[in-house]
Amino acid sequence: MLKQQFNLKLSQKLSPQQIQLMKLIQLPTIAFEQRIKQELEENPALESGKEKDDAADDFDNTDQNEDHDVIETEFDVDEYLSDDEVPDYKLYANNYSPDDDEKSIPYASGISFTQYLNTQLQTYSFTENEAKIAEFLVGSIDDAGYIRRNTLDLLDDLAFTQNVYTDENELLKVLQKVQSLDPAGVGARDLKECLLIQLQRKEKTKSVELALQLIDEAFEMFAKKHYTKLMQKFSISEDNLRDAIEEIESLNPKPGASYGGGTKMVEHVIPDFSIKIKDGDLELSLNSRNVPMMHVSKNYANMLKTYKESKEKTKAQKQTAFFIKQKLDSAKWFIEAIKQRQETLFVTMSAIMNHQKEYFLTGDERNLKPMILKDIAEEIDMDISTVSRVANSKYVDTPYGTKLIKVFFSESMKNDKGEDVSTREIKKILENTIAKEDKKKPYTDAKLASLLKEKGYPIARRTVAKYREQLDVPVARLRKEI
Repeated sequence: MLKQQFNLKLSQKLSPQQIQLMKLIQLPTIAFEQRIKQELEENPALESGKEKDDAADDFDNTDQNEDHDVIETEFDVDEYLSDDEVPDYKLYANNYSPDDDEKSIPYASGISFTQYLNTQLQTYSFTENEAKIAEFLVGSIDDAGYIRRNTLDLLDDLAFTQNVYTDENELLKVLQKVQSLDPAGVGARDLKECLLIQLQRKEKTKSVELALQLIDEAFEMFAKKHYTKLMQKFSISEDNLRDAIEEIESLNPKPGASYGGGTKMVEHVIPDFSIKIKDGDLELSLNSRNVPMMHVSKNYANMLKTYKESKEKTKAQKQTAFFIKQKLDSAKWFIEAIKQRQETLFVTMSAIMNHQKEYFLTGDERNLKPMILKDIAEEIDMDISTVSRVANSKYVDTPYGTKLIKVFFSESMKNDKGEDVSTREIKKILENTIAKEDKKKPYTDAKLASLLKEKGYPIARRTVAKYREQLDVPVARLRKEI
């Protein structure tokens, strides 16, 4: 019994190569290209592009070519090296835990949001002190584009962390210039200020002037949609109020969000796959940037052969031979890992595409079938964690736009016929129902639950509320329009 438990524990360990392969699978396209570039720089035995001499292909068939058998992983290094020289690979840890996992997320190419704002600051004429304050304020802007700190805290931080001593008047003077940067509304300290900054940049029409009044003088009343009270307070008609509200609704409440959460200025996401409809069927392809051409250096292979054949083997020669052997093995493994990554990505996405074939043919989210990671893992006979790495970090270009793969996964629920339906399907129906409601009398969550039940989806009011929140749809009172 004890022996069985011991064997089970051993079976859960992963080799360094397996761990590295999982990390390669997880990398999005841009990071994957950077990883290849890094490996090419660090390993002289690895080369990119096609081999100039086809004979070099013999390395890939080392079991059939005696001249290159020294490159095989079965090469007995211990016989070649002295007893006191311990190979590095014997010192590697052979266990793995979730803590070793690299948390990578897909990201788009572009410059940082902070850099984008600092570039604009260069067009202003600042004193040395003002320039430091401006740079500090830009660095204090959060993901949504706000500076959510009071003036005294900012003054203290400037003094303690930047050694910049200033007063409130100078700070606010520089803040005003920061708030004049693009996108409009950036650098605001709250939503009210953010909207006012944007309205002040608009052409001064009657509706814009009224919108400024509403936000400046009755922001709380406006936020709670007390429209009748607003019309009475400002002595305006329903049409006047509606025009002003349209101006406000055209503003961006999170000016920094369009720049990738303040980390990257999003230009475009590079998809890892492409799905096209051809002659009524689906065609899947892997982005060529994920399939680089790599080969092992023939010169390095010949160098190792020369060292092995030499009769006199000094300590320096042994060390050199071992170094070359390590680099060749590493290059060979890396090339194989890239191939395995390519195959894993393609097989996984193929299974997902076939599972959601009806959706990819129509683009209708109501056609998305219930699908969890386990379904795909079992179908392709891979670990759930591998499927998760592909789903959470890869994008696919479809006829309906570029999508993060994990959006195609969802739990299942039963409809009134006892059939399994995707929770995404229910959310889509809920979204469509809300979109068609009378905005003067929007549906409550209880009413939405009743309507969904009529459509064959018996779900509780609290579940409707949860899905509505996940869809980022406000409660009925805040959806009300005049």
